Amino acid sequence: MGLTPKPCRMSRTIMTDLVLPPDTNNHGTIFGGNVMRYIDKIASIACMRHARMPVVTASSDSLDFLEPIRVGEAVRLEAFVTWTHRTSMEVFVRVESENLLTGEVKTTARAYLTFVALGPDGRPTDVPPVYPETEEERHHYETAPARYELRRQRKLMQRRDSK
Repeated sequence: MGLTPKPCRMSRTIMTDLVLPPDTNNHGTIFGGNVMRYIDKIASIACMRHARMPVVTASSDSLDFLEPIRVGEAVRLEAFVTWTHRTSMEVFVRVESENLLTGEVKTTARAYLTFVALGPDGRPTDVPPVYPETEEERHHYETAPARYELRRQRKLMQRRDSK
C-alpha cells in the first residue's frame, strides 16, 4: 500500500493528573487499576495519532509497577509508538510520579502494549511504518522484534491451551 513512514515523535503523548483520595487505596497510594486505565488511554491516543484511525487494544505485554504513587502527587504518563507491523502498533508507556511540594520525580511504572488499527469496515487495516530518531526511540525500536516474537509465541501457546 506504500504508507509514508512517520517518526516516533509524531505519536508522543503526555498526560498529567493529580492523585486525589478517591483514587487511592487504604495505604494512600493510587489503585493499580487506575494506573492501568491511564496507561490504556494514553497508549490508545498515541496509536490513533500514529495511524489516524480508530484502534483497539490487542495486548498488554508487560506492566511493571516500580514505585507507589501517593495521594497529593501528580501522575505523569508519556507514550509513543515504538514499532509497527502490518496492522499493529507497539507502544511504550512510562509512568512517573511528581511530589508537587518537593519537585521529586520517580519512574513508577513502565508498560508495552499492542494496538490494532481498524478501517472503515471495522476490520484490521494497514498502518504506516514508524522510525526512531532519538537514542531512547532507537532502543525501543531495535528491541521490538524480539517482543513481537514473544507475543506471537504466547498467543500460539494460549490457542493450544484453550483446545
